[in-house]
Amino acid sequence: MQRVDAPEILDSENLPAAEVRAALQTLNRINRWFGGASTTQHMVQRVASATGAKHFSLLEVAAGSGMVPQTVREKLTRRGITLDVTLLDRLLSHLPEKQESHASPGIGNPAPAGGNIVADALALPFGDAAFDLVSCNLFAHHLNPQQLAQFVREGLRVSRRALLINDLVRHPLHLALVYASYPIMGSKVAWLDGLTSVRRAYVPDEMRSMISSALSVKLPVEISRHYLFRMGVIVFKGKTQ
Repeated sequence: MQRVDAPEILDSENLPAAEVRAALQTLNRINRWFGGASTTQHMVQRVASATGAKHFSLLEVAAGSGMVPQTVREKLTRRGITLDVTLLDRLLSHLPEKQESHASPGIGNPAPAGGNIVADALALPFGDAAFDLVSCNLFAHHLNPQQLAQFVREGLRVSRRALLINDLVRHPLHLALVYASYPIMGSKVAWLDGLTSVRRAYVPDEMRSMISSALSVKLPVEISRHYLFRMGVIVFKGKTQ
């Protein structure tokens, strides 16, 4: 199945607020039921195991409503691992309203702890090693190979321990399942974007090759497969156990 790149409706800045909310609510259900939150949880636990750390600051890029990192934070607290989560998205309308939102803080300035940041994921407005972890969910497939390489470099620059990429795996059966999911989606925008997302998603071998090409030094990369055509990618900044 060839990769086909095309824009997604939810990326538009002109989508009515009600449709944005409905689509994000549907994405939250998908991430809760079909491996989104559990994949990120698996990756954070793996970093904790590899590093021995039990507390992490985490920047969630292209965060949307922030459901995935918040769910992971709650689940990991029961396992003795704590997360301080900061959400970043390029559209204010995607971020949760209940948290204070900020414009880009500027290079070298600290991010507001636990706050929301409106900024570009390909030019993160933070100094080097500002967070333990930089994470994203359902974002990598939005990027072409050159943009993905830029994001990998930015994510590694801003992280101290690892970059985490949680994304879809392109596969004909995956596409067929999304076609069949229309009755339960709840949002036509989310359903149409889901079809586009599967077509433009990468497969693990492509992801590994692009990450390797993006780096000037060799770093440990672990790619795992998860429930219902999800993959988790961890790029470590140091040696692993």
